[in-house]
Amino acid sequence: MLLIIALGIILFVIYIYNSLISMRNRVNNSWAQIDVQLKRRFDLIPNLVDSVKGYMKHERGTLTEITNARTSMVKAQTVGEKAKADNMLSGALKSLFAVAENYPDLKASQNFMMLQEELSGTESKIAYARQFYNDAVMEYNIKIQIFPNNLLVGILGFKEEALFEVKDAKQRDVVKVEF
Repeated sequence: MLLIIALGIILFVIYIYNSLISMRNRVNNSWAQIDVQLKRRFDLIPNLVDSVKGYMKHERGTLTEITNARTSMVKAQTVGEKAKADNMLSGALKSLFAVAENYPDLKASQNFMMLQEELSGTESKIAYARQFYNDAVMEYNIKIQIFPNNLLVGILGFKEEALFEVKDAKQRDVVKVEF
């Protein structure tokens, strides 16, 4: 009888461990999807800045803000740091597109229009990837927190993951890239 109970406990621990591994891998995969889209947007920024430099000579502050936000993205290591850098970059891009409204020649530029379209698609993909990541993290964190799993997670080496959050209420607005 004691052997059956011990075997049941061992099987239960194996089940919990395997399900947590599966969920952690889903979190890691969803983070990789965010990272891919952030990299894509990151790669678009220099072309965007180059295309507007000639038109917006008096808007150095906006362009500097974008460059600084892009640099912050490179330096970011953790989910929280990347989220903060992403929020900075989104805000800087909002400023750029708001200022671009004052430059009709820029709005008519084929290169700018193409970059605008690429950026708009990328922003949508980032939002979707962020939602997918946060859903995976939420499921994983719930699995860790519920009883009796919470008794085993420390022993098995699992810890909660951070959500990719927008802290600043102004940053919650989607970057509008339509002209």
